[in-house]
Amino acid sequence: MPLNDPALRELADLYQISTEFWDWKGRHTEVDDASVIAVLKAFEVDASTPEKALEAVAAHHKRLWQRALPPCVVVEQGDATSFPVHVRAGAEARVFIRLEDGGTLDAAQVDNFTPDREVDGEWLGEASFAVPAEIPLGYHRLVLRSDDREVESALIVTPSWLGFPRQMGDKRIWGYATQLYSVCSRDSWGVGDLADLADLAVWSSTQQFASYILINPLHAAQPVPPIEPSPYLPSSRRYVSPLYIRPEAIEEYASLSPGERSSIRSMRRDLNDDLARSKAVERDASWDAKREALELVFRAGRKATREMAFADFQRREGRQLRDFATWCALSERYGRSWRAWPEALRRPSSPEVAEFAAENTELVAFYMWLQWIADTQLSSAQQAAKDTGMALGIISDLAVGVNADGAETWALNTVFANGVTVGAPPDPYNQSGQDWGQPPWRPDRLADLAYAPFRSMVNGILRHSGGVRVDHIIGLFRLWWIPQGHGPQQGAYVRYDHEALVGILALEAHRAGALVIGEDLGTVEPWVRDYLRRRGILGTSILWFEYDHDGKPLAPEWWREYCMASVTTHDLPPTAGYLAHDHVRLRYQLGLLTESLDSEIEADAREQSAVIGMLEERGALPPDDRDTEDVTLALHRFLTWTPSRVLCVALTDAVGERRTQNQPGTIDEYPNWRVPLGDPDGTRLYLEDLYELARAQRLSAVMNGFQSVPEIRTRSSES
Repeated sequence: MPLNDPALRELADLYQISTEFWDWKGRHTEVDDASVIAVLKAFEVDASTPEKALEAVAAHHKRLWQRALPPCVVVEQGDATSFPVHVRAGAEARVFIRLEDGGTLDAAQVDNFTPDREVDGEWLGEASFAVPAEIPLGYHRLVLRSDDREVESALIVTPSWLGFPRQMGDKRIWGYATQLYSVCSRDSWGVGDLADLADLAVWSSTQQFASYILINPLHAAQPVPPIEPSPYLPSSRRYVSPLYIRPEAIEEYASLSPGERSSIRSMRRDLNDDLARSKAVERDASWDAKREALELVFRAGRKATREMAFADFQRREGRQLRDFATWCALSERYGRSWRAWPEALRRPSSPEVAEFAAENTELVAFYMWLQWIADTQLSSAQQAAKDTGMALGIISDLAVGVNADGAETWALNTVFANGVTVGAPPDPYNQSGQDWGQPPWRPDRLADLAYAPFRSMVNGILRHSGGVRVDHIIGLFRLWWIPQGHGPQQGAYVRYDHEALVGILALEAHRAGALVIGEDLGTVEPWVRDYLRRRGILGTSILWFEYDHDGKPLAPEWWREYCMASVTTHDLPPTAGYLAHDHVRLRYQLGLLTESLDSEIEADAREQSAVIGMLEERGALPPDDRDTEDVTLALHRFLTWTPSRVLCVALTDAVGERRTQNQPGTIDEYPNWRVPLGDPDGTRLYLEDLYELARAQRLSAVMNGFQSVPEIRTRSSES
């Protein structure tokens, strides 16, 4: 039912809580009072009664008038955006802009006829000023002078258009998407690592002529087992999981004694012998062994220039790196969830935390060193990709949120909303809705901090990447908040300042010369895709999800140019499994279907038949005498008929794998994010096995538009 209390409706509007939405079946749905009141509580707003709601409305307007300047103004370059200032009634006001490069520009006053207002016994006036159209891109400062005071706030000028990076030119590109942890070489420690990433990039570039490698988020997980398997539920999105470090690739490894190097080789050999019997990616065992090796290398010390580089890394990263390393050290002592630590240790600014860090200097330094090593190895992987001619190299993935008990929520606790988690309302692929268990950022606190946490996160990800894929980019527009005690069906959408968040994302990408892809699948308001296109942000198109207005598969010529186009995604099985309806049977086994298994398979078969029929009509696939690989190749040939400038191939399709990496809506019911790369029979494949895999060569030939499959160029073929 619609909200009856006018004050509650106004509060919902003030805090950007949507009171209605259209579900995946196109039905208009209204959010009830209880859900809105619970979401407001996460903003620390008490609206439990009409009287309290009215008081909260008054308090909100009072705070706005007491602010001399908005905490942050974000504008598109060239727009004459105006912003309000509040000064003593009748007082003169001058506003100028202190530019990032040290220069200044005046802001011109524009008309504002808002009447003066009495606030706590003082009369205040409101004026408006416009940002000059000629202002350069960057992070600047607004300065207000009135009476005898000076007040500053942030001004961020973002590019109106991002588009394709210069190194792409006017060409179409394609690349592989993979879960790095699943692509393990025989030289790694049971988990695909950054040295494997460099080798994968070299093979993809020199043998497959791919232009990028899209990898799962490398975000840091917990420092002590059990390690969260989902790369989309990290402890911190700012830092890298040290699980991806290759100990032997660290420069100081060479300075170890022969006995120490032999000991590390034995650790790896014993680990891999143990893991040979496992059918899953064993992060805990891998990290236990790798951590011991890394400690040996850390204790070896560093030569003077390496120590300088490490010290410089610490200086550049500043307080956030030390906080992260301190959280890691505290986790070893007190457990994985900081919410269960002693009260005095739950705030990074407390004297007790400072005392702990001082008493554990070596351990804190070790965790900072791990981040430095991860950063250098990621840089080396990107350099290896670029050196072999990849246009973009590595494209990193950015998760939508973090673990509620992790480093990010500890260090930035006041920025996160308490008492709610993020998820999704019911949709075709999880008809009960989803609760991802992640606390959302509060949009008001982000603005108060001039979006510094978001800026830092994006900057860090793009430092050694040619692009970023933003998972669930709709989260920059709105997120489905689920209050504690409510199910996923009883949440509400909370809107974010998408112009600020998308603008900052575009600014950081512009400075890095990087591509930005937004994962815009699922229930998306149509205007959102139009907005992203206007800002030069790519969308995501999956072949199985693309339909025209008549419900038929979308003809290739009508696909978007500004998108990353692919056949499948990590939330679906690889193409071989999808064609066999594995995803439907899995959801049935897990109790995630609301319809019968037979009816769901029948519906899935109809959808597949419509796509395959189009391939037959266009001559990409013979009507008979074909196998699964033939269909897989034809589906990827379909992508090359579209105008999409960025094509993406799942590495699992290149090897014929059937198993999915993730079943949304489950945790341990299925081994999500723990499936190693395998062949069509599920037998584990190592990275080296790819080098002579004819199936991969055939698929890359399709993506490159070759008329025949070139000979595999390996050492053995050249000898």
